[in-house]
Formats: sequence, structure tokens, C-alpha cells
Amino acid sequence: MIKVYLGLALWYLLLSLITLGVYWWDKRAAIHGNWRVPERTLHMLALLGGWPGAWLGQYWLRHKTRKASFRIIFWLTVLLNLTLPVLLWWARWE
Repeated sequence: MIKVYLGLALWYLLLSLITLGVYWWDKRAAIHGNWRVPERTLHMLALLGGWPGAWLGQYWLRHKTRKASFRIIFWLTVLLNLTLPVLLWWARWE
């Protein structure tokens, strides 16, 4: 079970770094008026495990912090991600 949690932690770290980079790219594009990353892509990255990087991107870069509908969906992806380790832990006892 430790290997599962370690693998999950490494997955979250990798996806978080990628997601933070995508947020940086999108913020830069917004500033310069270039092609933007679709919101659904940002949400998918967060859902796949990159939500810590997305949160840091929002906080550090002040990016995607004003649109309420975006923030609601983002926090739903966080909630879904936080339930995964709990479900894995619970399945261990079944």
C-alpha cells in the first residue's frame, strides 16, 4: 500500500509542476494578447492531479481568481482529488 501512496504522491507532484507551467503560460498569453489555454484544459489538469499546481498558479500568478464559475469547478476538482486517497484507504480495510 505504501507503493500506491508513493506513486500517487509522485503523480500529483509531476502533474502539479506541469499544471503550474500551463498556468504561467496562460497568464503570459493573457498579458500579451496571445492564444489562451482553454479553461477545460486547466480543469482537466487539476482533475488529473495537478490541483496543487493550479492553486499555486492562481495564488502566485494572480491568475483565474475573479471568475466565480471557474473557481467553483476548480474547488470541485480539489474535492474529488482529496476523496481518492480516502477511498484507497477505506478499500484497504474491506
